[in-house]
Amino acid sequence: MNTTRTLCFVIAALSSYAALVYRLCQVRRSWRDNAYRTLVVTLLLQCLTFTMGAVAMGSKSFLGVGNLAILVMHVSAVAFCVNAQIILLHWAATATEEAVRKSRYWLIAGIALNALLVTLFFVADGPDRPASDFTTGSGRPLILGYLLVFIVSQAVPCVTIYRQCGPYARMAGKASVRQALRLLSVAAVILFLYCLARTVNIVTAACGIDIGVWQVAASVFSAAGIVTLSLSLTVSSWGTSAAKLVGWARSYRSYRALYPLWRDLYESSPDIALEPPGASVSDLDYRLHRRVVEIRDGWRDLRPYIDRSANGVSGVDGGVSEESRQALAEAAQIRHALHAKRAGALPDDDKDAGDFEDRDTDNFTAEVAWLTQVASAYHRLNNVS
Repeated sequence: MNTTRTLCFVIAALSSYAALVYRLCQVRRSWRDNAYRTLVVTLLLQCLTFTMGAVAMGSKSFLGVGNLAILVMHVSAVAFCVNAQIILLHWAATATEEAVRKSRYWLIAGIALNALLVTLFFVADGPDRPASDFTTGSGRPLILGYLLVFIVSQAVPCVTIYRQCGPYARMAGKASVRQALRLLSVAAVILFLYCLARTVNIVTAACGIDIGVWQVAASVFSAAGIVTLSLSLTVSSWGTSAAKLVGWARSYRSYRALYPLWRDLYESSPDIALEPPGASVSDLDYRLHRRVVEIRDGWRDLRPYIDRSANGVSGVDGGVSEESRQALAEAAQIRHALHAKRAGALPDDDKDAGDFEDRDTDNFTAEVAWLTQVASAYHRLNNVS
């Protein structure tokens, strides 16, 4: 069980350090921004919190004082929760004065809570108590009060952040900030579940009830919440780049999936290519557009060879969707038309006068998705034969 807790602390610490290093790489262009400086301080406190958690799991004392690592962990956790709330205010407040005023209230509350935690820790003889009193709980009133104050200090910001993220996300002008706020609300929910699980651990321990392995749930929620929180505090700067990378990967998959169909149409009608085929994908958007246009042009060239009476394929699974069935039918017609063109055999009832009336060719994304389905069906038909 201790191994799992230690691993959770390490995961949370590593995610915190990764977020901190990533944000520090932007220090030159962002240091004058108050929100950026607050964010860096928050990440520093987050790193300190979970570093101390890992230290506490490996040693009973820190700097020669028993359980000091636990106290530092709890005090820095309160501080980083307060800073996270302040960051949210800077992200979403329409008036700077309002953000400053509310930030001052949170700072005062954080200082008061930390002073109370330090007082309770030493009054309860914290340095000489077993570390398990502060991790799994204790029946001693002062220790119990200390732990419950700490849990409340974590739960309240989770609730306020979750309640504010929805309205603030609707108010935010930048899409990256809206994404960060939505992710922050998810982190708040997970960390609130940590608070609930930790409360159960504390109360059951005080009542002498052993819940066994379920005690680890709090550590798991804590690690998951901090990883999500680290992502939310950095997504505003890397989210756009990540979205572009995902979009590029999706376009590349479509570009590759369209190749078998395009290749056979190009061999049948070389004039459809505006320029000689190349393997480079340096300008992927342009090449994907060209591939779609060339497939459509090659498809049109086949119209005189497409048999209008051949509207389907045999042996299709009844569980296949209607759109997949249509894609397979189109692929089969193209395949038959290519064979007919090579043989010079024109069908009696062709589609020469028709067009792509059943597809919205003005919607490029939908067009790529449809042609990808047809190309995949075409590839499967070729592999079967």
